[in-house]
Amino acid sequence: MNTIETTVKGDRRRRRRHTDEFKASLVAACSRPGVSIASVALANGINANLLRRWIEQGGQRLPSADSVETTADMPRDQAKAAFVPVQLDATPSPTASDIRIELKRGATTVVVNWPSSAAAASAAWLREILR
Repeated sequence: MNTIETTVKGDRRRRRRHTDEFKASLVAACSRPGVSIASVALANGINANLLRRWIEQGGQRLPSADSVETTADMPRDQAKAAFVPVQLDATPSPTASDIRIELKRGATTVVVNWPSSAAAASAAWLREILR
């Protein structure tokens, strides 16, 4: 499906011409932080490679991932090196590879955690309990 209007003269397409003001506005839109060239191009019905060419012809550098700031206060390289303390619970929790067996009888609940390395022993214990 073609979403770009083209003027056809005979069997040939006519090349579209864009004004300098249109080009400058798109180049300026791409220079804002966090804006992708592809999204600006798509929103304005042009090819992203054409917009990249206009940016280069205007003498501007293409934005790189390192030039975008992650926060307003801190450049990206400092944000990577920042230390963030994490609070951990004092009670040890079972790991994803542990076997957790939960038995309920009335209001009483018994929870047993087995290491996955002792899976055979947990199976034997469970068989004995369920007899």
